[in-house]
Amino acid sequence: MSSMGFLTDIMAGGISAGAASAMTGAAGQLLGQTATGASQGTAFLMGAPTVEFTTVAAGTGALLPAVTVGGRINGADTILVVNNGANALLVYPPIGFKIATNAVNATVSIASGKAAVFQQRGDSNYFALISA
Repeated sequence: MSSMGFLTDIMAGGISAGAASAMTGAAGQLLGQTATGASQGTAFLMGAPTVEFTTVAAGTGALLPAVTVGGRINGADTILVVNNGANALLVYPPIGFKIATNAVNATVSIASGKAAVFQQRGDSNYFALISA
């Protein structure tokens, strides 16, 4: 593998730029977003594999998606959430879901300057890896 980066390496192997971007998630970035709401019903709905928040007012948050395929929860969907805002970001699971060992519908908090990776399990739950 070259030192140019994974996306470039894939394209060097003959994969089109569009396909390589879709494979690596590079095409699905929402950068410079603003956290909204103070509940599951009003939080910013994350709809990309990478979401960066640069404006986070105290008590505002973001909502993980409930991704379904053919009416079934789609396991293994992964979202990287970056909090570059001034306050902690509250991350809500979809209604009826839980994150890690938390209670159903309970939030997790991502501190300012930190990031987290959430992976949907396929059973109304998310795995979570939150930076220290």
